[in-house]
Amino acid sequence: MRKQQLISSLSHILSSPIEYLKGVGPQRAELLKKELQIFTFGDLLEHYPLRHIDRTRVTPIAALTPQTEFAQVAGVLLDVETVGQRQGKRLVARLKDSSGILELTWFQGLNWVQKSIETGKSYLVYGRISFYNGQPQIIHPELEALESPQNLTKNFLEPVYSTTEKLKARGLGARQISKLTFQLLSMIRETDVIENIPASLLKQLKLPPRFRSFQQIHFPQSPQEYELAVKRFKFEEFFIAQLRMQLIRSQRHRYSQGVVFDKVGDLFNNFYANHLPFALTNAQKRVIREIRNDTARGKQMNRLLQGDVGSGKTIVAVLVMLLAADNGYQSCLMAPTEILVQQHYATIQSLLEKMDIPVRLLTGSTRTAERKKILKALEEGEIKILIGTHAVIEEVVQFKNLGIVIIDEQHRFGVAQRARLWKKATIPPHVLVMTATPIPRTLAMTAYGDLDYSVIDELPPGRKPITTLHRYESDRSRVMDFLKAEIEKGRQVYIIFPLIEESDKLDYENLMQGYENIKGYFPEPRYWISMVHGRQPADQKEMNMKRFVEGDTQIMVSTTVIEVGVNVPNASVMVIESTEKFGLSQLHQLRGRVGRGAEQSYCILLSGSRLGKDAFERIRIMTSTGNGFEIAEKDLELRGPGEIDGTRQSGALNFKLASIVQDRPILEVAKNTASTLLEKDPDLLSAENLQLKNFLQQQKSGVLWSKIS
Repeated sequence: MRKQQLISSLSHILSSPIEYLKGVGPQRAELLKKELQIFTFGDLLEHYPLRHIDRTRVTPIAALTPQTEFAQVAGVLLDVETVGQRQGKRLVARLKDSSGILELTWFQGLNWVQKSIETGKSYLVYGRISFYNGQPQIIHPELEALESPQNLTKNFLEPVYSTTEKLKARGLGARQISKLTFQLLSMIRETDVIENIPASLLKQLKLPPRFRSFQQIHFPQSPQEYELAVKRFKFEEFFIAQLRMQLIRSQRHRYSQGVVFDKVGDLFNNFYANHLPFALTNAQKRVIREIRNDTARGKQMNRLLQGDVGSGKTIVAVLVMLLAADNGYQSCLMAPTEILVQQHYATIQSLLEKMDIPVRLLTGSTRTAERKKILKALEEGEIKILIGTHAVIEEVVQFKNLGIVIIDEQHRFGVAQRARLWKKATIPPHVLVMTATPIPRTLAMTAYGDLDYSVIDELPPGRKPITTLHRYESDRSRVMDFLKAEIEKGRQVYIIFPLIEESDKLDYENLMQGYENIKGYFPEPRYWISMVHGRQPADQKEMNMKRFVEGDTQIMVSTTVIEVGVNVPNASVMVIESTEKFGLSQLHQLRGRVGRGAEQSYCILLSGSRLGKDAFERIRIMTSTGNGFEIAEKDLELRGPGEIDGTRQSGALNFKLASIVQDRPILEVAKNTASTLLEKDPDLLSAENLQLKNFLQQQKSGVLWSKIS
């Protein structure tokens, strides 16, 4: 009685704590929360089945073969006996139908099983088929007395749910979860399930209502009803995610305040006409137009700029900073490592050397006297462009009028670190985030859908494609001879070793062993080698990188710490050791460290002779294409969104049913549907969309941290 009062006193039945469902109770509830994250009645409804068993199909025992995976058999229980002692103790029974005998075996819960079954009775038995001494058997079968009321088996298909060993031990196996779900569905009415998709949309898309979909996804009346319910929930997951992100973007476009870059002035035009080192590609021109339009509207820009390695993102950044300077504003470019910042500074200084534009560098190693001068000049507005590491977000760094922040490889910075930059101006500055990690379109739509994003999808003309080759360990001597020939031509070489995340010690040992091996092929003083790895102090790492960048060493032996940002145009060869241990996107990022000069460059993928199917496919893709977007799409297919490097840490990809890889057509429909709906009703104020708005507000606690600013 008390439970029922508690349930009815709650604002909504589906938000009732799971312990109040009959058959659960406090102890089982604790396990359901820990093991399956089921806290409420609603969570149980959204614990969808893994598959369904067709309970109308009964297989004759004689028809079972070693190829049969699962089967349902009906027969009479002949006998039950306990076999073996102590640890080997088991319960064995025989089930007979008109065609043969099936053995049933239990290793756990023997006393409970013995009490619950009876010889001479008819049973419906389901489980995985195995053969022992030529005899078919099922270990730990599901049993159901044939004369008992078969509430669940009246359905065309019976659900099978994921569970855990801990839950099974407490009597919450797949079958028990099925019974709890059936009980819950029989308790609730259509009015208890909030419909979150407007009726007109359901009709237009030919999707069933939410309540009906819950019934049919758990206990379908036909396979067609089940497929329709699954489609509805996949659409719902994508649609709600798209709406949330598009609402954030739409509201920023309409209500945020941003500084105005309303003119293209002398600095921009002079640089564009007289100092551009090469003609811009059409993709670069398109991106600059998009940024100019954004920054002229008086709303804060939040734009993601993605482009493959070497596609010319830096020149776009320079033009945007000149646009800010023309309008009287300062710019700040922030990058994650000192060496990357040094390279940006050197590149931008050389591009702007014939123009009177103050550019300064601020890092952790900037000397105190120089730092004081920079801080004073920044506050007085004398410095138009500041390039720096995390040092630029310190409290003492203050700008006179910061207009735009450009962040390179943003996933290397924490949310709080980034946020401190936009607090350095009264009106939040525009934000441009650059990444050299190509993001597949479907991933960009889901993980970055709240941002405006631009893509540089063509490389500058005249760049030679990198020749990528696969060689086995047995070819090592030939590979080393090739490296010597390249070094003789005055070139430099990278040799990269993998990081095995489970073991820093193993990484270090592999690297040191590899380093000693390479020294054997390239003895001093004829050859000089730099080595960089994660265990080195930062200053030693910087020094070793600097020696390679300046050409004092011909070979860089490294772990993947050089993946982002090292720019050595003279380096023409990269050897990737144990290639099979790298992901596709990471291989592509590493390859992008060469091919930056005028000479032909090479990437050699060195692997063991025994390659798994996935590793072989990754190597095949790498040797067949240099297109980063193609590679990113393949990587998404092979590994799934959760493992892509730099994927945004947010709730944008936490779908229970939908997959951005397998369900792309549904994602496209959801995105377009959300866009159309918000065009007509941007604040969801119409009567038809009010329920949807309420649903989004209720879900707000789970909304991802999304806006970059």
